[in-house]
Amino acid sequence: MMKRDRIFALIDINNCYVSCERVFDPKLNDRPVIVLSNNDGCAVARSNEAKALGIKMGVPLFQIKDVVQQHDVKVLSSNYALYAEMSKRFHSILASYVAPNDQEIYSIDECFLDLTQYTKLLNVSDYAFDMKAKILRWIGLPVSVGIGASKTEAKLANHIAKKNDCFHGVCNLLELDPLIKEQMFAEIEVGEVWGVGRQQNKKLNAMGIYSVLDLALTSPQHIQNNFSVVLKRTVMELNGISCIELEYAPPPKKEIVASRSFGNRITELDHLKEAMCRYVQDAIGRLREQGAVCGCIIAFVQSNPFDANQPYYGKSASYQFSEPTDVVTVLVSTAMKILEQIYKDGVIYKKCGVHLSALSPKSNMTFDLLSDHNQNEKNENLMQAYEAIQAKYGKSKIALSGCYLPNRAWSMSRDRLTQNYFSLNGLLRV
Repeated sequence: MMKRDRIFALIDINNCYVSCERVFDPKLNDRPVIVLSNNDGCAVARSNEAKALGIKMGVPLFQIKDVVQQHDVKVLSSNYALYAEMSKRFHSILASYVAPNDQEIYSIDECFLDLTQYTKLLNVSDYAFDMKAKILRWIGLPVSVGIGASKTEAKLANHIAKKNDCFHGVCNLLELDPLIKEQMFAEIEVGEVWGVGRQQNKKLNAMGIYSVLDLALTSPQHIQNNFSVVLKRTVMELNGISCIELEYAPPPKKEIVASRSFGNRITELDHLKEAMCRYVQDAIGRLREQGAVCGCIIAFVQSNPFDANQPYYGKSASYQFSEPTDVVTVLVSTAMKILEQIYKDGVIYKKCGVHLSALSPKSNMTFDLLSDHNQNEKNENLMQAYEAIQAKYGKSKIALSGCYLPNRAWSMSRDRLTQNYFSLNGLLRV
């Protein structure tokens, strides 16, 4: 449903991972910093100083070693526990500004707010500056705020606020002079628009649409005829017509994948089993959070496809359950049997993982007539006890196999990891 006279804000943490690290280590301020992906592979977060050196998002570390050494760039491993805790506090602060139905947690570092009903009581720009100041004062994170008549406009306004210091971190397109707004849109590439993918960007360029302004001035029906109704809505949103509502809960996932590359190359089946056991249990955690059950499980293994000295080996196999399940013992034992089938001796493995598919809501599950209801009840009691112990004492206290213990042969490389400042052992000492 299209709606006019709406006001949305997008609040985004600037260089989120780097900013979280800087809160607890001020020595990182005003110097180039990058945070790496799993196994310390690629740059997934960069400080403004690192961006100024030409370090691109996603570039592998080995390709920029000379730049890192020459400019003394601080390189850190991803500290997901730290970022998750900071994200929780960030979203909690924003929740205090609006009613629950007016907030959408879009990602770990982004949040949409519907401010429509608050305009009669306050100045929206002042409200945004107050959010920005409070987040910086309370948890030390710098943010940018974009305000527009639609979610797409708010996203674009946030981009403008980040790129232009004159806005001081808050860009309100609703108060911007229309001529200045047009000029801004004309200077931004169309690929920066929320929802425009790489292939769509190429096709738009081929049609002579290069900037945000070009897209906004294009007929929505013409865009639908050449692309889809989704991109048509994007054009309408760029013209201040709200077509995309807030999502209060993420849609249930149709499949769950848990996989990681190994920190060291693995050849032994026992090591593969331990890693696979870890990934299955991680996937089950997400499955249970969603309130779903799994009808099919796929396990896979891979060697390094870029190793010129070894032939590539990759294989997967699946198992279809007669009755969908979320029981850790059932899913792990099934994955282990599949792994034994696809394992090949002599291969140097780089990666393995598990894929849970054919997901369905547990609340709608219909049991087979021959199902053992007593065993089903025992399984659910087991899972609740298993989850309660892990929630209270941590995953290393109870799990199948020793896969959550530190320093496993297959563990990710995280040589530059900072401590978790929210844990008992990681608390800062003053």
